Amino acid sequence: MTLPRHRSGYLPAFRMAAPQRQVIALGGGGFTEEPDNPALDSYILEATGRDSPRVCFLPTAGGDNASYTVKFYKAFGELGARPSHLQLFHRTVEDVRAFLLSQDVIYVGGGNTAGLLAVWRVHGLDAVLREAWERGVVLAGLCAGSQCWFQAGVTASWGPRMAPIHDGLALLHGSNCPHYELRRESYMGFVRGGMAPGIGCEDGVALHYVGAALHRVVSSRPGRMAYRVEVGEDGEVAEHPIEPTPLTPTPVAEAVLAS
Repeated sequence: MTLPRHRSGYLPAFRMAAPQRQVIALGGGGFTEEPDNPALDSYILEATGRDSPRVCFLPTAGGDNASYTVKFYKAFGELGARPSHLQLFHRTVEDVRAFLLSQDVIYVGGGNTAGLLAVWRVHGLDAVLREAWERGVVLAGLCAGSQCWFQAGVTASWGPRMAPIHDGLALLHGSNCPHYELRRESYMGFVRGGMAPGIGCEDGVALHYVGAALHRVVSSRPGRMAYRVEVGEDGEVAEHPIEPTPLTPTPVAEAVLAS
């Protein structure tokens, strides 16, 4: 099966001959922050290799905020996907495992990372999401929905001051810092203090993992970057820039015509 042309003008250079474990972690952006530029969201849909993928939104980190969910339906409906959502604070789906395993994409919204992980574990979603990943469901999201897949990250879950979090789902090794342009100093300090090294992503940048390996870094905005952050041999924290592949911004109207 050949992948369809990418709605943002960029074709992922792989074929989905067999289920692949994929995570697409956004530093920021997507429909939440770029409603007129669906490049990143289109990229996520294209990773499924399907013409009309089923995509489920998990708004847990935002407390199942209704307006956030409405924005998701609008954005992904306009991209030709089949959107759905799973709320946990007012849960109506009895068999969440069957529901999530039937999806092509599980898209996690931003918000409180610590709360997200706690609620997921109470409902058993930590195990279900790992199974979905192993079966080839694309896992994606921004902010809390980005760093939750890693071992560790940087969060404001306990107030305005940044704090480390070390109990992510650990599907991917190392740490992740979304909104890197705002959290850079905190992240570097946490890595200096012993947090696992990892990658910081500025808004508009996404990390695409296939299996455990970083497959590609893409961006919907010019001038935005990702950075590997680690402690060097001299004991100092070092940044290593990663130049992303730009995605061509595509207005929503054009994306609909291409779907």
